[in-house]
Amino acid sequence: MPAASDSALSFLETLHQLPVDPSLAIVFPGQGSQKVGMGRDVCDLSAGALRIFEAADTILGSSLSSLCFDGPDGELTKTANAQPAILVTSIALLAASVEAGVLDRRPRFLAGHSLGEYTALVVARSVTFEAGITLVAERGRVMERAGQIDEGTMAAIVGMQASDVERLCQQSGAEVCNYNSPTQIVIGGSPSAVEEACHLAKDEGGRGLPLNVSGAFHTSLMKGAAEDFRRVLKEATIDPPRITVLGNTTALPMVTASDALADLSEQMTLPVMWSQSVEFMAKAGVKTVVEIGPGRALTAILKRSYPDISALSIEGAAALVSPSNV
Repeated sequence: MPAASDSALSFLETLHQLPVDPSLAIVFPGQGSQKVGMGRDVCDLSAGALRIFEAADTILGSSLSSLCFDGPDGELTKTANAQPAILVTSIALLAASVEAGVLDRRPRFLAGHSLGEYTALVVARSVTFEAGITLVAERGRVMERAGQIDEGTMAAIVGMQASDVERLCQQSGAEVCNYNSPTQIVIGGSPSAVEEACHLAKDEGGRGLPLNVSGAFHTSLMKGAAEDFRRVLKEATIDPPRITVLGNTTALPMVTASDALADLSEQMTLPVMWSQSVEFMAKAGVKTVVEIGPGRALTAILKRSYPDISALSIEGAAALVSPSNV
């Protein structure tokens, strides 16, 4: 009997058969973009999007769709719930975009911020939909548990260059988590280390903005979680991506299945090289980047820091009804 997601994922075959636009990239958001109500309006508009949520509910054996549509917020924001919820919502929005003809070209590159990399790998047919949901659900669980065992936090340092933030981290004991843009670097570590780094940043003209997170993701405090998760990854089937995906830890194309496995294995404890990934795409000739998923965090970064790139967003039904906005 065909898997529940077979018909739901048929839109990917359509996407893969579209003509390639060498100037186009599609990116997918990570944790923090979740919000109650996400996906509801697009499911009212698109049968393809609704099938994605229905397939996810079947795979998980619980109503992820209800959690996304109705909350409560406290449950949706838990790391173990937020990660699969964002992946499924992002793929549902992509399905609706292809179904509506809003996306009529195949991108040259795919990329995802942190957990968004799993979304990109599902779209690239490197990881199945079932495996993607199962992996991010387990990833969320081990990361949430790690945050409870080793208390950690994160903060965004803005207005400073990466080299200066790296120096502050060395002085304070914090670690770089995300290179989001040339002047927005996220750091993490113990609360005291992050607080000290923020004070040092202020003394040098920067700003430290605390983030509401349940742990110090992409730092050494996730080492135990990463070791647990690697055992899960070893059992997963990963194929070579059929659309080029840029890896979080290297900002380079993942060409083989081994490339993807290596990146996912190291992703929890190493910083997300997002700024470097954008620069790679720009040098390769990308002119338009479309963010697909809840929120517009990646679009905002692109518009602020990369004015030569046209940054567009598909976060709900409005972008499908008025595709000129995409």
